[in-house]
This record gives sequence, C-alpha cells and structure tokens, in this order.
Amino acid sequence: MTPVHFSFSSAFALGLMGLAFHRTHLLSALLCLEGMMLSLFIALALWAMQFEATMFSAAPMLLLALSACEASAGLALLVATARTHGTDHLQNLNLLQC
Repeated sequence: MTPVHFSFSSAFALGLMGLAFHRTHLLSALLCLEGMMLSLFIALALWAMQFEATMFSAAPMLLLALSACEASAGLALLVATARTHGTDHLQNLNLLQC
C-alpha cells in the first residue's frame, strides 16, 4: 500500500470512527460524514488520474455535487433541530415523538 492510499484510507477510517464513537452533537456527526466524503472524492479523483480513464473523469465531480447536496440537507436538519429542540445533542432527540 502506497503512502497516498494509506493516508486516504486512514482519513476515511478516522471519519468513520469519529462518527461511530463521538456522536454527542449533530454537527460533529455531519463533519465526520463530510470528511469521509472528501476523502472519497480525493481518492476517486486520484484513481481516475492514475489510470488516465477519461470515462471516469466525471465521477469525482458527481460525487462532489452529491456531497454538497448532503451537506446542505444536513445543515437544514441541524437548523430545524436547533429550532425545535433548542440543542443539537443527539441523546436528546427522540425519533418516536412528533
């Protein structure tokens, strides 16, 4: 495994571990998801450049566009949660209540 592959896989693993173990605030969970998406974007872009695949050159841009949509939806949920519950603590959110 090259150092580049190791750095991107470790960045993805750190984002996944942060999402799994430090779920106290909704904002921290969204930041971990965004870090995972950015590491996937960079890895996919480098993979397309390394193999000189013109067929897959649009895939990183599509992933980046979907990541931006995911971030905007997450921030909208964060604002809605902060308005209704007054906090973004994930332990205080009960999905069974209206």
